[in-house]
Amino acid sequence: MSGGDRTKSRVATRTGFVERHGLMDRAAETAGRRLLKQIEEQGIEVVRCVFADQHGAPIGKTLVASAFADVLRDGCTIGSSLFLKDTSGRTVYPVFTPGAGTGLDEMTGITNALMVPDPATFHVLPWAEKTGWVLCDLYFDNGKPVPFSTRAVLKDALAVLGEAGYDYTCGLEVEFHLFKLEDARLSPEHSTHPASPPAVSLLAHGYRLLSEARFDELEPALALIRRTAAGLGLPLRSIENEFGPTQVEVTFDPGQGLEQADMMVLFRSAVKQVCRRNGLHATFMCRPGLPNLFSSGWHLHQTLTERKTGVNAFMPAEEGAALSPLGLNFAAGLLEHAPAASVFTTPTINGYKRFRPYSLAPDRRIWGHDNRGAMIRAIGGAGDPGTRLENRAGEPAANPYLYLASQIHAGLDGVTRALDPGDPADTPYETDAPMLPKSLIEALAALRTSALYRAALGERFVDYIVTLKEAEIARYLSDVTDWEHREYFDLF
Repeated sequence: MSGGDRTKSRVATRTGFVERHGLMDRAAETAGRRLLKQIEEQGIEVVRCVFADQHGAPIGKTLVASAFADVLRDGCTIGSSLFLKDTSGRTVYPVFTPGAGTGLDEMTGITNALMVPDPATFHVLPWAEKTGWVLCDLYFDNGKPVPFSTRAVLKDALAVLGEAGYDYTCGLEVEFHLFKLEDARLSPEHSTHPASPPAVSLLAHGYRLLSEARFDELEPALALIRRTAAGLGLPLRSIENEFGPTQVEVTFDPGQGLEQADMMVLFRSAVKQVCRRNGLHATFMCRPGLPNLFSSGWHLHQTLTERKTGVNAFMPAEEGAALSPLGLNFAAGLLEHAPAASVFTTPTINGYKRFRPYSLAPDRRIWGHDNRGAMIRAIGGAGDPGTRLENRAGEPAANPYLYLASQIHAGLDGVTRALDPGDPADTPYETDAPMLPKSLIEALAALRTSALYRAALGERFVDYIVTLKEAEIARYLSDVTDWEHREYFDLF
């Protein structure tokens, strides 16, 4: 046997990392084989292997198509320090100490972790020539799951919900801003850490909710987004101009929890990339620091479905009722744990500047029947299979996996303990109810002491998120703001 033949024989018979550790079931293996055939038939040249990091931002590696079969078998290596960075990309943990400050031997010295593609998430990118895109799950080289994988956190939450006899259905309603890119700020002095933000201008003036004239001004940019979503097979339902200048809202058909979170990761990435290629800047930042803009939110519509019957578990039997008893318990759980959950629904310092009275954003922990001023809005009623809860506290920058997982655990706790949400509010900004956290600092204090999330997510994961966010806050508090300079520079 020639040397080349011996090499081929070893490759053909070698047990790969994925098979060795049982990381794919038979259905996933079959999907992987179909995917390799699709890549060959469509002439795909590169595949972007991606995971959503701790902040929900997609990162990963790009492989030439001929190498992708090896990645399906053995995974793709990445440095474990990627899990230990804050939103600026700065490494927060001491990576060259034992356990890298996490207590995990697998993290010492920036060891390799492995991305294992999920074939069900593969898409061909319509804006990038001959390019595929696939989401990955994360493992250490000993086969253990990376405990900081946020996609795994949602999978675990869905498994707990399944054991209780329910599936989680949700719908995404997301706001964001579109701008014309005037200056990308690519000169070396702007390459700070993080980099200087780009200079932009508006695509439309004024506050004109659902104005057809404003929509038409935005339509060339919206057409790019609409066609991109269609090219990706995303179930886009509506796309419209929102209340603020150059603000957009999109909604999607409802679907199952993991698929919806995966879709949000892909959609945000697609919008930003397609817009940038066309001289635009899209941002999912909640409240951009530009004059006369309006905050953006991410309203999460959610319901439980009984696995045995397929019936909407939130739909009441009693005429005139807003929710079933289980739906009321679930809503009560969302309200009970809203302070700690805010770290997941509103994870940025900026997002808390949206919580203002009479602003179409909530400022307190209250629910209402079809009331857009309440944090939890109950929609539907007896005989309506679309009955659901809308959480209006989220921001569009939230990590989708953590947002959804936080809702499942909080709502289930309300069901388990039969919590009562109280009466619905007709005047949510005037009702005497506990306030939402006014800052990420307050939210972190609630998460740090949350018995629910420490039990549901694990002590290590909660401490991990708290550490990352505390580093972000420390950088924020050490920076001198424009407000301080205006307030004190001339006075003192």
